[in-house]
Amino acid sequence: MVLITGGMGFIGLHTARKFLDAGENVVITRYRTWREPSFLKDEFGKRVIVESLDTTSPFDCLSLVRKHNVDSIVHLAMPGLSALSPAEDFRVNMLGLVNLLEAARVAGVRRFSIGSSVTVYGGVPGPFREDQPLKVESASATGAFKKAFEILALHYSDRTKLDVVVLRIGVIWGPLYHSMFNMPSRMVHGALKGGTVDLTQAAGVPGGPSCEEDETDLCYVKDCAKAIQMVHMAPKLNHRIYNVGAGKAPSNAELREAVFRAVPGVRIVLQPGKSAGYRSNAYLDLSRISADTAYKPEFTLETGVADYVSWLRAGNPQ
Repeated sequence: MVLITGGMGFIGLHTARKFLDAGENVVITRYRTWREPSFLKDEFGKRVIVESLDTTSPFDCLSLVRKHNVDSIVHLAMPGLSALSPAEDFRVNMLGLVNLLEAARVAGVRRFSIGSSVTVYGGVPGPFREDQPLKVESASATGAFKKAFEILALHYSDRTKLDVVVLRIGVIWGPLYHSMFNMPSRMVHGALKGGTVDLTQAAGVPGGPSCEEDETDLCYVKDCAKAIQMVHMAPKLNHRIYNVGAGKAPSNAELREAVFRAVPGVRIVLQPGKSAGYRSNAYLDLSRISADTAYKPEFTLETGVADYVSWLRAGNPQ
């Protein structure tokens, strides 16, 4: 049984589906959100067990692991951006990490995979490689906490011999994404409303730049979920940190062209040129994960947009 914390989240639900496809049963945790996507709801109460979990409680974490005889953990849970005060954000994130690591150690789980983020590469040149030195400073709470998670979880692994793997996850988009922070979601949702989608004022808002030449690694959520499953279930790994992404960085203009092909007639307006925060080669190097698991992204920009549009047109809310 695989425990996925944050399993009721965007990435977590897709990841649960990939574990089911690989023959594993899963426990997914929730805090307040409840969602039953069409690709998973028939398995609820059968191969997918849903549990509420307060990760700040060490007793609850260990009890849940023992209750379901969990043999491995994928830790994806994290409070929403700006959902908590700075002090509460720190308390929830750090206690959650420590309590789950200790529950894993006590229960003797096989592997503990922890979701990190491409934001840890802030201020370093691309392409982003796992062996690059990272800056201590962070431009966001996500970057700060994920760097701290990596350092502390790997140190805990060194001291306890718990098998800990870090997954540096890129910009993920597709079905069930709901915050509208990233550019693919703003474009696709806007396009399906029809008329003109004006993104010229989007620079500086969460989700990134809105200039035509700006680029970033955009990984479709189904590919991300598959990569997480493949690393987590690999019998042998040669490293402890892996990038999870698309391995390329299309521009916003290229993304817009993919949306045009899926939703003809829409008009999407972007600022010309590059933003002040432009970064060249802003993509995740996938050499490690490809060598150790044979992971290769299945979705292109075009097929990802087409799949996302089909999902939304079928009446799904996000």
